[in-house]
Amino acid sequence: MGDAQRLSESQEDYLEAIFHIETAKQAARAKDISDRLGVTRASVTGALKALAGKSLVNYSPYDLVTLTQAGRKAARDVVRRHEAMHDFFVKVLKIGEEEAEKSACRMEHALSPHILERFLQFVAYVERRPDSLKTWRTESGTAAVKKPKAAPRARKAAGA
Repeated sequence: MGDAQRLSESQEDYLEAIFHIETAKQAARAKDISDRLGVTRASVTGALKALAGKSLVNYSPYDLVTLTQAGRKAARDVVRRHEAMHDFFVKVLKIGEEEAEKSACRMEHALSPHILERFLQFVAYVERRPDSLKTWRTESGTAAVKKPKAAPRARKAAGA
């Protein structure tokens, strides 16, 4: 996407939301988008107008919203970056689901195509060589640690 088509983080979030809604329901309504992103309908209207102006969505007031071919391509790119970051956090770094999701949402916007490709190459490398991941987890202190058995309760002192 050229500089004239550069999208803000917010616009990328809208495309990602529409993509997921469209995948589930074939098309999105402004209310669906508002609910998914936790924003007002007025914000959705403004974003849809801007995205329609960039030929990324098919939008007219009170009608269903769908992605154009260019919009679907841009949305898939955002989703790809998001999923790559999320999976890395959960599968490799063993970060909890909620924290991984929030961090992936923030970081997905900053990855250039070049860095994303390198990142995916690294993940593929680690997946092909699980020993390297095991070694890293051990050395970094992030290896899965078994919970210690609970210590036996101390007996009450006689007469206490």
